[in-house]
Amino acid sequence: MRDNVERWLIHESLSFDQVKNEENTFQILVKHAGQYGIPVEIFEPKAQLGILVIGAKIEMKNNQIIRYRGFNEEERTKFANKVSDFCNSIEAISKIINEDGKQKIAVYVVLDDKDNINQQAMFEAIDSVSDKHEKTARFLLKTF
Repeated sequence: MRDNVERWLIHESLSFDQVKNEENTFQILVKHAGQYGIPVEIFEPKAQLGILVIGAKIEMKNNQIIRYRGFNEEERTKFANKVSDFCNSIEAISKIINEDGKQKIAVYVVLDDKDNINQQAMFEAIDSVSDKHEKTARFLLKTF
């Protein structure tokens, strides 16, 4: 699957880097992808071979990180549920992560139909993730 993804990215003249991640068979970071030109990760989880996950991360603003870190467990759960509900409404899988000392919201689209994972499906998913990234970023600004 990695070879196909790399070939498709090269065909579309997109620059990308390999990312080391022990949880994934391969992971690629596309520097500028989708209609908003955001960084997008494409990977195949070792636990789910044959599945292609395309995702983007929204970095919380400093004031949001400070507020989030001040939350108790109940408030964090409430916030996580609010983010999850919003992401479900835009058909995205989400996860709150801590990376490089920053709180981030990751949004993902999963391609799991092995027979239909092709160049067109991957680029449609990249555009979809780019759009979901922007919607989630706006949601965070408005509600948090």
